[in-house]
Amino acid sequence: MKSKFLKYHNNRLHLEDVDLGKIADEVGTPCYVYSRRSFEQAWCQYNSAFKERSHRICYAVKANDNLSILKALTLIGSDFDVVSIGELNKVIAAGGKPAGVVFSGVGKTRNEIEEALKAGVGCINLESCEEFERLESVAENMGAFVNVAVRVNPDVDPKTHPYISTGLKDSKFGVPIDDARELYRKISSSKWLNPSGIACHIGSQITIVDPILEAVGHVVDLALDLKTIGIQIETIDVGGGLGIDYRGETPPTINELVDGLCRVVPEEFKLVLEPGRSIVGPAGLMLTRVEFIKKTKDRNFVIVDAGMNDLLRPALYDGWHDVLTYCESLAGVEGDICDVVGPICETGDTLAKNRRLHVFEGDLVAVADCGAYGSVMGSNYNARLRCAEILINESSYRIVRRRQTFDSLISDEKDVLID
Repeated sequence: MKSKFLKYHNNRLHLEDVDLGKIADEVGTPCYVYSRRSFEQAWCQYNSAFKERSHRICYAVKANDNLSILKALTLIGSDFDVVSIGELNKVIAAGGKPAGVVFSGVGKTRNEIEEALKAGVGCINLESCEEFERLESVAENMGAFVNVAVRVNPDVDPKTHPYISTGLKDSKFGVPIDDARELYRKISSSKWLNPSGIACHIGSQITIVDPILEAVGHVVDLALDLKTIGIQIETIDVGGGLGIDYRGETPPTINELVDGLCRVVPEEFKLVLEPGRSIVGPAGLMLTRVEFIKKTKDRNFVIVDAGMNDLLRPALYDGWHDVLTYCESLAGVEGDICDVVGPICETGDTLAKNRRLHVFEGDLVAVADCGAYGSVMGSNYNARLRCAEILINESSYRIVRRRQTFDSLISDEKDVLID
């Protein structure tokens, strides 16, 4: 239990001041539950860490795009980083200002660019020379001016899982930093594009600060070099990627990261930071109920009602999540070694491996640290319905996403058979 908002009280597991058993009884399982105080405090810690330094905190919407979370962050002053027009539209629906949005991503379509320019997006991060040509063409056709930053690839190893490593030379992301100077020359000669910044993001779940600072150092060198040829960069976007403690990791604190960035980046540049996981990851958990205890000669299985369609990280990344019993008295009993698995028709449908759990059929358990890349990566595989999401604020809670219905599941399908 790493979150200070997740605790036992009177033998029952609580998030903030709400008994999680009450939510499970009312809403059913599986479901996601989020602590509003947790993600708001994390965002505010980032914001206050910069002190008087010019900066922007752009929450990475891909981590969790629930409208209520976006609305809560909007109310405390957050800007946003998006990677699709759908994410941009969710920010707008939640009350966020398009001018405070950074639009990233390697495959923006012409339609997405057109919609983003119509909305008045604050900055578009270019990820290739080809995208520059597309953006300039669209902007010219629309007669629209736009701020741009080139996402450069500094070829720095972030020391994280290869699936979420984005700053190496063999990555699909960004422009090789050695090619960026020439691209900035083209941008600066465009009538419609303003080279306002440089962007860099080397990966996610980073647990040491040195690779981030090394990459940002290369970006600063590029910005100072561009200055010598008359291209004045205003902002340096350092991305996000700060890891959290899933399994005893010891990532830098928010203050340590920000202090390091402020040392490396000269004060003439405004700093833009795009945290996601470190804001919302520890704020969320998934409640699931035990259906069966299955024991074989070789393995013990705790079969629950949540599957890889609800939480994909363990199957996709071999991601670790703590599994907590609802009753504190069971948490103190050393149980059998088991795998916690779901009902999906895949061997990979495993939420946790080799855990000691003392649980019984019908028991409630909580899968921790699911606020980031949990529900947002969910699917309808095996025609399973997407689960509900709940937002807690101190002693109250409300459903912020209803459990999907079967009618909703099939609403977009049509009978294509011809009699």
